[in-house]
Amino acid sequence: MSQRRPILLFDVMGTVVYDPFFKEVPEFFGMSFEELIAAKHPRSWLEFERGKLTEDEFLPMFFKDGRDYDRSGLKKFWTDAYAYLDGMEAVLQDLADAGYDLHLFSNYTNWYRHIEEHLELSRYASWTAVSCNMGHRKPERASYQWVAHHLGVSIQDCLFVDDRKKNISGAENAGMQGILFQSAEQLRGELKTRQILSR
Repeated sequence: MSQRRPILLFDVMGTVVYDPFFKEVPEFFGMSFEELIAAKHPRSWLEFERGKLTEDEFLPMFFKDGRDYDRSGLKKFWTDAYAYLDGMEAVLQDLADAGYDLHLFSNYTNWYRHIEEHLELSRYASWTAVSCNMGHRKPERASYQWVAHHLGVSIQDCLFVDDRKKNISGAENAGMQGILFQSAEQLRGELKTRQILSR
């Protein structure tokens, strides 16, 4: 893989953007995270991420018992909490300024459009591969192959950054290089080591 100009792929939630699911969403319902996990439908979010459910189909299926709740309130509370993780906007800015080809590669629902509305990630990276549009989710091998094919590049020329070890393992098994994200500072150090960033 070229050390100068790899194709850089970034996961979004938990890597570039704060994920409200673990704190804000349980708070909305007055639950602990563990209580929320026990009560939510086991498949509805995953099907929403794959694009197999519309928003109108997903929201009534949020809980496995079909209970009623403030659906519009949940969506607003959830999407209003999107924010850049500390230091990540600066990392993306520096990479874009250096001329790197940046792409977002995310397991997410069509609510990614609200992330764009709030944070304008497209100033730095293209929304190239979102699971609701692809129909594939990481760490499925087909998701990595889909991205490389869509971009018209060799999979070996892609470097993928994600906060989940299983997604990095999936990428490496498919032939991509990967960086397991822990913080913007750690990522910047990894990119400097690979001579992708100079500072």
